[in-house]
Amino acid sequence: MKKITFLFLTALSSLPLAAQNYIGHRIDNYSGIHGVMYNPASVFDSRMRADINLVSFGVSAGNDYAGLNLTQLGSGEDGFDFEEEVNQNPTDANNFYINTDVMGPSFMFNLSPKSSIGLITRVRGLFNINNISGTLYENITNDFDTEQDFDFAIENLSGTAHLFAEIGVAYGRQLLYNQQHLLKGGLTLKYLNGAGGLFVHSPNLSGNYNATQETLNTTGSFDYGTTVDFDNEDLNFESMASGLGADIGFIYEFRPDTTAISSRSQNKYKLKLGLSITDLGALKYDESTVSAYNVTGSVNAQDFEDEDVETVLEENYPGTETLETVQLRLPTALHLMADYHLKNKFYLNVQSSLSMISNTQERANRITNSLTLSPRIETK
Repeated sequence: MKKITFLFLTALSSLPLAAQNYIGHRIDNYSGIHGVMYNPASVFDSRMRADINLVSFGVSAGNDYAGLNLTQLGSGEDGFDFEEEVNQNPTDANNFYINTDVMGPSFMFNLSPKSSIGLITRVRGLFNINNISGTLYENITNDFDTEQDFDFAIENLSGTAHLFAEIGVAYGRQLLYNQQHLLKGGLTLKYLNGAGGLFVHSPNLSGNYNATQETLNTTGSFDYGTTVDFDNEDLNFESMASGLGADIGFIYEFRPDTTAISSRSQNKYKLKLGLSITDLGALKYDESTVSAYNVTGSVNAQDFEDEDVETVLEENYPGTETLETVQLRLPTALHLMADYHLKNKFYLNVQSSLSMISNTQERANRITNSLTLSPRIETK
């Protein structure tokens, strides 16, 4: 079995940022194949006849547990001090995520005046942990180095780390066109190949820490699991799981005056609206190991100094281990976008990305909900 400290601790050790991948690039009219990941309708009527990507990389992370006050960054006498300048906000329902995305060889081109096609290859690593007690997490990572008692009450704890690759074929075409209105649609069908993942869940987990006796008292249940032969130190894609996924999207453009437009590289719209749903689908892993524990009892906090969490569970609480077929859902999301052409090369864009996966859902990844306002200067 793999250590669940990889899920709980290692992935959370990075300094977090708040972003979605490629957020400054994917809405631009020259984003090419990158925009197709966000809305497959973008593959049609591109400002370029063709676009080729060799390799690109995006990473984002975020949490509501700790953050930086940028106005006071480095204002201390000794410059930046992580422990002093990071503001911590532990609750009983903190959330963390990490999203890595590597796009490999990909391309798009026009098939006809009314249709276009693209091919996208990607490798993606996703991590979420939802509704975890920030106080409990903080003390486990610090080996309970505290002289204060504390209580915690967790409901619907869920966590998933998942690594998979995908090959997608995108097709877009014109659905409606007249002098002032253009409507186009797009669909990306994906073949998914999974390298595996880790997952945890607890419907309820409450307790307290007694600093005098150095004991952690808990009540509830806790289960975790891994897909077969998943090793975060030796990852591979040897047909562990395969499946299908899809993106679908639509874009409307209001074009009040196109008489002065003579070049393909010039935008014709005053207002562009977009709607898309991405990452429909899931991967099923056979013979996944799932361990379930009744964690009602007490444990000496010093055990956490010498052992990982997995060993502490095995040695202190009754549990069962089963082999199951496990389904890991993709981070299905709804994206809304409005792009307004101010004048000449100046644009104003607003976009919202909303998770269609609940933060209480087991064995699923999710994006963070976001609203972004982006003024830009756009040139070829």
